[in-house]
Amino acid sequence: MGCNKKALVALIGSVFMAGATQALAGASAAAMADTCAGCHGTDGQSVGPASPNLAGISEGYFIDSMTGFKEGTRPATIMNRIAKGYSDEQIEAMAVHFAAMPVYKA
Repeated sequence: MGCNKKALVALIGSVFMAGATQALAGASAAAMADTCAGCHGTDGQSVGPASPNLAGISEGYFIDSMTGFKEGTRPATIMNRIAKGYSDEQIEAMAVHFAAMPVYKA
């Protein structure tokens, strides 16, 4: 194999590895946000008083809330356990996702 072929194979391999790394980095914000639907309603639109709406929530408030749950400084019945399963980057991605939605008023 010539020097140029080896370089081309290495380049192609690195492109595939970079794509695979991004795919394995985690679920999309929308997919992660879908896991909230069981309590907070489809698309963050809660139908009951026990769970707040997430649709249209500010990024800062979402991040502060999730961080508080994660660190145990915000009281919760279940969110403190759920929040620990998300990285800071995932929480930020979900914050952007929910903030971009129109505010929902039940």
